[in-house]
Amino acid sequence: MLPPALLRLCLCAAAAAASSFSLRGDHRLAGLFPLHTAARRDDTRLLVRGCDDATFKNHGYCLAQALRFAVEEINNSTTLLPNVTLGYEIYDTCSDSTNFHATLCALARKGRQDVQVLPSFQHYEPQAVAVIGPDSTQLSLTTAAVLSLFLVPEISYEASTELLSLKRLYPSFLRTIPSDRQQVKAIFSLLQRFGWTWVMLLGSDDTYGRVGLDGLQELLTASNMCVAYRGTLPANSDASNPELHNLVRILTDVKVNVTIVFSTRGSVVPFFEVVVQKNITDMVWVASEDWSLDRAIWQVPGIQTVGLVIGMAVEKPEPTMLERFEAWKLWEEGAVAERGSSAEAGRDSAGSTRLDCAQRCTGCRALATAPDLYDAQGSFSVYSAVYAVAHGLHDLLGCASGACSKGIVYPWQLLQKIRQVNFTLNKSRISFDDHGDIHKGFDIVMWKWLGPKWASDVIGTFRVNPDRLSIDPGKILWNTEDGKAPSSVCSEACKPGEMRLQQSRHKCCFSCMACPPGTFLNTSDPFDCQACGLDEWAPAGSEVCFNRTTEFLSWSEPLSWALLALAVLLMLLIAALTVLFALNASTPVVKSAGGNACFLMLGSLACTCSSLFCYFGEPSQAACLLRVPLFAISFTVFLSCVATRSFQILCIFKLNARCPALYEAWMRRQGPVLFVAASTAAQVTLCVAIEAASPSVPRREYGVRDEWVVLECAQSAAADATTAYTLLLSAACFVLTYAGTDLPAAYNEAKSLTVSLLLHLGCSAAVLCSQGALRGQTETVARVLSTLGTLAALLGGYFVPRAFVILLRPHQNTAEHFQMVIQEYTRRLASA
Repeated sequence: MLPPALLRLCLCAAAAAASSFSLRGDHRLAGLFPLHTAARRDDTRLLVRGCDDATFKNHGYCLAQALRFAVEEINNSTTLLPNVTLGYEIYDTCSDSTNFHATLCALARKGRQDVQVLPSFQHYEPQAVAVIGPDSTQLSLTTAAVLSLFLVPEISYEASTELLSLKRLYPSFLRTIPSDRQQVKAIFSLLQRFGWTWVMLLGSDDTYGRVGLDGLQELLTASNMCVAYRGTLPANSDASNPELHNLVRILTDVKVNVTIVFSTRGSVVPFFEVVVQKNITDMVWVASEDWSLDRAIWQVPGIQTVGLVIGMAVEKPEPTMLERFEAWKLWEEGAVAERGSSAEAGRDSAGSTRLDCAQRCTGCRALATAPDLYDAQGSFSVYSAVYAVAHGLHDLLGCASGACSKGIVYPWQLLQKIRQVNFTLNKSRISFDDHGDIHKGFDIVMWKWLGPKWASDVIGTFRVNPDRLSIDPGKILWNTEDGKAPSSVCSEACKPGEMRLQQSRHKCCFSCMACPPGTFLNTSDPFDCQACGLDEWAPAGSEVCFNRTTEFLSWSEPLSWALLALAVLLMLLIAALTVLFALNASTPVVKSAGGNACFLMLGSLACTCSSLFCYFGEPSQAACLLRVPLFAISFTVFLSCVATRSFQILCIFKLNARCPALYEAWMRRQGPVLFVAASTAAQVTLCVAIEAASPSVPRREYGVRDEWVVLECAQSAAADATTAYTLLLSAACFVLTYAGTDLPAAYNEAKSLTVSLLLHLGCSAAVLCSQGALRGQTETVARVLSTLGTLAALLGGYFVPRAFVILLRPHQNTAEHFQMVIQEYTRRLASA
């Protein structure tokens, strides 16, 4: 036995069959609608107080009429639920207590006046097979918690909080209004669309406002948007509330241009009254669905001055249903008038004892006004909910065959079928997802003022699955001087390539600094410049990294072709001189040049020239190992031969008379051969030791220039020892050749050879001095040119003059001519 108080709470008097609150049928629905505002509370009594003495709400009455209209349409249909009628019980949910009372009335056992608690509700038959409503989040949370225990389907037409999507808590809850999860996404997409990153959030002090703002703030925090301030609109307040005045003061202090108000309509009215008093203008207000089209808001005196209001609204229904609905209401009012005052008293009298306390509405029809767009949208949501139940019953009762079964309908069976419905209603698709939410989006509406008259215009849409926002910019009337969307940012955006330096806890408030060279600004992290890769570079203030230019002397470059052409010409010249000297090997000119040693000298110069080919192309292991040793060793052979030849001539003409034994010992002990071999062996030993200790290998040098990666051969400081040895030998040759400047003309190449050696020393010094200044391709070109200049000078100073005599002055290439030259030199010395 239930406690007496609970029995009294659950007591539902039998409603008059003729009442507009009740209609008999095979299967009944319970409709929960706010026909009045909250009645005064009396906590000293356990009885539920009626709502008839509270203020009439036209919106709730319009919704209740939509349920009656939908039921009548279905009952008159020959295709949907044939031979089955729907009935209804409509309850006024003006307060928490009446809402709970209505819920228990719907749950009362069929034909009884009590709610029976059973171990299992599989065979439980309540008065109503489904409940339509209630409207608010607060009331729906209570109703859903109770109905879910019995798995009675509940379809709300206006409760949008995301909490009701939790099926583990509310398994029987569904709704024909989009979830606040979708509304939050729509608002977030709108802020992104116009680049509003510095906003203020205001919400009502209830579950609707708190949960909505929580979801929105979560999205904003995860993006590049910031909440300047989050406030709560006090409930049951008026314009004199100091909390409201404090909120408005903060609104002006934080200097935002966009404010999102996620609130129920009751909390918004006094807030905007204060906003009008404080003369806040040029603000963009983003309205949540609950108040965006409510007439109580736009009827606030002076509200047209507060700025632009952009709001969320449920998708606008097709006008055909609304037209039929309005025609039905006119017909019904006419029918009531014809039945006379006695019938009217039976329907609407507050004193009727046959009606439940939550089923009374004195003069509802007289108080009702013309519906607005907000009423129309809510009416279609109710209309859709009733049709969803009807389609579920149609499937459950097997009506597809043309006749419906008359079996018992248990709520849990109907719930399964309603979840699976998928039909088109006035061009709107009605179906539910796994959370019980309808697949529906929002219209984006804008308030317009035509003088003192209020109107709204659809400026865009937000559709789901997938989420997409569409805005028609031409329909928006911005309240700015240039007619463009206002900005709402804490700090102006940085220039490309500048990173943000956060100045406060808000990441939207920052200063800007250009990224240093070698770094770039990744758009995924505007607060930190990221370093480029090793093979990349970036100038200061860059958003991307660029690939470094690979720097080396390529075979395909025109400059390489020119240098290679010179090298080939020198090789051909050396080959031609070799052939010429071989053909004239027995002539005095060739013998005076060194005889067979000439071929060794020309061969060493050819090897020296061939080392140039190691400087072209991308450096390889072999090229790096051969480049310096090949040049140093071959050039050492040449210089050793020049030194021995110059020393021999000096001995013959100058030292032989003073110290004849020196030249004799030099020749007898194979001095020239030993010297060339020893000096060459020393250079070979030096090269091998250096390469063994620190081998020259290809490397990538990144420090030359930011935009370059230089491909070169790594050389240690010890490698310069080979160059120093070569320069030392060159200096010795220079001294010997200079000492023979007064020798006979046929043996005197001192002038040309001295100049050649001076050119070689100058080129070598220039290369050594420019090692730090010239890098990359320029350094390689300088080394190649230095070697080419040295080779050209030595060939031109030593071999070309002898070739000139052989080819163009053969009369000087005779023993007689040489004997004459020696005699003239002897006479000159004697006369001196």
